[in-house]
Amino acid sequence: MLSSKTFIEKLHGHGFDFFTGVPCSLLSGLISSLEESSGYLPSVREDAAVGLCAGAFMAGKQPVLLMQNSGLGYSLNAFTSLNLIYGLPVLVIMSWRGCGGNDAPEHIIMGAVNEKLLATAGMDHDVLTRDNVDALLVQAVDQIKNKKLPYTLLVKKGLFDERH
Repeated sequence: MLSSKTFIEKLHGHGFDFFTGVPCSLLSGLISSLEESSGYLPSVREDAAVGLCAGAFMAGKQPVLLMQNSGLGYSLNAFTSLNLIYGLPVLVIMSWRGCGGNDAPEHIIMGAVNEKLLATAGMDHDVLTRDNVDALLVQAVDQIKNKKLPYTLLVKKGLFDERH
């Protein structure tokens, strides 16, 4: 398990300073920590959060979007017609509901196609683990700064603490 507070400190250390998203129980510790420490702007839908992150980037911020993979369907058009076309980077922390077919029935299909959808859209991604967090954050920052593209870190159930 990875401490939400520690992960947020690592994000801050890499310059991330704007946080928004849509709640997910797998990310509840992160969201709770952000609400108490450095700010978190909740969004009504994932596609709206993509827009908030685009605006934050244009205002000089380095944004992070927290969302559940079920919201990828809502946000895919925003990513492809805004971020990918205009080079508006964002770090996406995406919970991977339905991973391996283990979850509530409504998450199974999206869990099975999640990585394929990201790849088809041209959005680089990796699966975040306790052991690769530092390396993946370096990789994410490199992609964001040099390629000006979104980078997604998929989070499986149990990686983060639920509350800090």
